[in-house]
Amino acid sequence: VQLQASGGGLVQAGGSLRLSCAASGRTFSTFAMAWFRQAPGKEREFVSAISASGVRNYADSVKGRFTISRDNAKNTVYLQMNSLKPEDTAVYYCAARNLYNNVVPTAYAYWGQGTLVTVSS
Repeated sequence: VQLQASGGGLVQAGGSLRLSCAASGRTFSTFAMAWFRQAPGKEREFVSAISASGVRNYADSVKGRFTISRDNAKNTVYLQMNSLKPEDTAVYYCAARNLYNNVVPTAYAYWGQGTLVTVSS
């Protein structure tokens, strides 16, 4: 499985961005898809995940502001990010694993290349 993330950019605090992650392969619907982020000097952290059956999980820091969704027909997962804050600034990575969500990065076998989100104050 190859993952290609896109949609990052520079946005002012309070603004919105939508990230996309396109996956290759015909087994996309069987994967749990997740977004992680990594800020400079910090460890990679869980943001959100959606399982193969559509169960969604969110980090407390993004609940109510971010929404994860998937389109199995397009082999794509999205992360809609609203009310962005400067502390959301990071490189965002999409990741895939079989079936079920997990908040630990090492549980994911497949990773995209990352897309940079910068939120100015």
